[in-house]
Amino acid sequence: MTGRVDLWIRRTTIGCVGFLALIAGTVSYLHMHALVALHGQPGWVAALTPLSVDGMIVAASTTLLADSRSGRKGGVLPWALLLAGSVASLAANVAVAEPTLIARVIAAWPSFALTASYELLTRQVRRSAAREDQHRQSPQRRRSAATVGRVQATGLALVPSTPAPQAVVRSDALQRQAWQWALARQVSDGALPSGKAIASAYDRHERWGRLVKSAGQAGAFDHGEAPGLHPIGEDAGIG
Repeated sequence: MTGRVDLWIRRTTIGCVGFLALIAGTVSYLHMHALVALHGQPGWVAALTPLSVDGMIVAASTTLLADSRSGRKGGVLPWALLLAGSVASLAANVAVAEPTLIARVIAAWPSFALTASYELLTRQVRRSAAREDQHRQSPQRRRSAATVGRVQATGLALVPSTPAPQAVVRSDALQRQAWQWALARQVSDGALPSGKAIASAYDRHERWGRLVKSAGQAGAFDHGEAPGLHPIGEDAGIG
């Protein structure tokens, strides 16, 4: 039920953003077209310039969204382009308005509403990706907990011997290095650095740091192997 509600919310948000994009795009295009034409540019330049401004905003926003979904921080360039495009769009809309406060606010509002709504949409996409990651991790965590429970119930010792099961996240060299970094900074009561601290140390997104921490605590980085089961006693060579 929760998944269907989330889907409905996401589709509603996408519909609202699309509707706002249509309104803001039309109004903003007309304002920028009039401004460029007013300053003596040819007709085809006046027709294409507004598209270059709005297109840069969309390209920068989608780049930041892709970086977020892959666990990376957004770079300086896409943030700078997004800021420049948003400021240019607002300035163009305000420039053609009547020289009163109310007229300028009315002219700037569609562009502002589009930018704000798009950011709300990207936040929902990020949260949806985080929930999907947690959902993929849950079966592995349950299997790990069940294994530990069987070990404790039967009196078996954990000795590295068997190949690892599928890791919670793919354990590449950088993730292993980040986990070792976190272990080196473990405090006396056993607490590890937060996912945000781990991600900041490697210039990654906070979600990446949380996944590394979760995978390390589940044993995904234990020398590339998962613990095997061997009985304690005569079979283990202990008299």
